[in-house]
Amino acid sequence: MTHDERFMRRALDEAHAAAGHGDVPIGAVLVHGDDVLASAHNTVVLSHDVTAHAEMNALRAAAVKLGTPMLEGCALYVTIEPCAMCAMAAVWYRIDRLVFGAWNPKAGAAGTLYNVAEDPRLNHRIEVVRGVLFDECAEPLSGFFEDLRTS
Repeated sequence: MTHDERFMRRALDEAHAAAGHGDVPIGAVLVHGDDVLASAHNTVVLSHDVTAHAEMNALRAAAVKLGTPMLEGCALYVTIEPCAMCAMAAVWYRIDRLVFGAWNPKAGAAGTLYNVAEDPRLNHRIEVVRGVLFDECAEPLSGFFEDLRTS
């Protein structure tokens, strides 16, 4: 198992936790080297907060833990390609790497609809690694939305 796969599996564990309370099953893990600084999942439904995406929750928790909003040297692992809000937050937090599993055809901002993470017009760019454990990351999402359509 590669370094990226190991942390993506942790993000998948978080995604399953989100589904357990009715949120879209997305998980995120923020790491520095081999150290996990924060792991989180979507809590939009749970917290009644549309900004409570897994990425935002992990970024905020890591910043509090480190006592700074500058997360240079960190990598963010997410089970799905981040939306524009989360991709821009990752730029502002100045993370170095973004690793995601499944593509986000409806709202992706790291290559699908937009490419905020690598936009040369911004003051910071993020190295993006796409498609890590793609099938395993896509499955909880497709199952969640299939269940919504049939219920």
